[in-house]
Amino acid sequence: MTPPRREAITGLVLCGGRGSRMGGVEKALLPWAGSSLAAHAVARLAPQVGPMALNANRDALRYAALGLPIWPDETEDLPGPLAGWQAALRLMSTEWLLTVPCDAPHFPLDLAQRLMAGVQAAATAPLAIAATADGPQPVFALLHRSLAPALAVALARGDRGVARFALAQGAATVHFDDAEAFADADTPDDLARLSRSAR
Repeated sequence: MTPPRREAITGLVLCGGRGSRMGGVEKALLPWAGSSLAAHAVARLAPQVGPMALNANRDALRYAALGLPIWPDETEDLPGPLAGWQAALRLMSTEWLLTVPCDAPHFPLDLAQRLMAGVQAAATAPLAIAATADGPQPVFALLHRSLAPALAVALARGDRGVARFALAQGAATVHFDDAEAFADADTPDDLARLSRSAR
C-alpha cells in the first residue's frame, strides 16, 4: 500500500466509551489543562493529520462546541473502539484513518509519522498499531479504508477485541520506547496521576 501523506489521513478522537470506571461520566469532557480531555486530544492530533472528527455517542451539544463532525457508533450497545473505527471508515473522505483515545493526553506528537513509516516498511499492511514494552496499544492505529468489510463482519459476530482484530488483518506493529506516552485515565486516580506528569 502507498503510505499516506498527512493530508490524506482523517484523525479521529475516540470518545464513545461508557466511562464506567469514571462513574459513568462522559470522560472526554472532564477538565484537562484548562479545557477538556477531548479538546486536548484534538489539539495534539491536529498537526499530524488532515480532516478530523470525534467518535461520540452522548452529549452531542457539548461535543459540538469543539467544531468537528461527530460520528457516533452505528449500534446502541457501545461495543467499543471497533465501532468507532467502523463509523469513521464509512463516513470519512480520505483513504486512511488515524485514531487515538480521548483519555491518553500524552500520546506521541510523531504518532502519525511513525505509524506511516510502519505501513511503508510492511509494504502490504492495511494498518499499523503502536506497541510498547507493555504490549500492543491498538487503539493508536492507522487504518486503510479497505478494512471496512472485515470490520463489519467482526462486529456482526460480536468481536470486540481491538488487538485481535488488528493482528488478524496483518497489522504492522510499531514500537515506541516511552510507554507512559500511552497511559490512559481509566479512573479518577489515573487522571490525577497523569495531571501531575503533564507534558
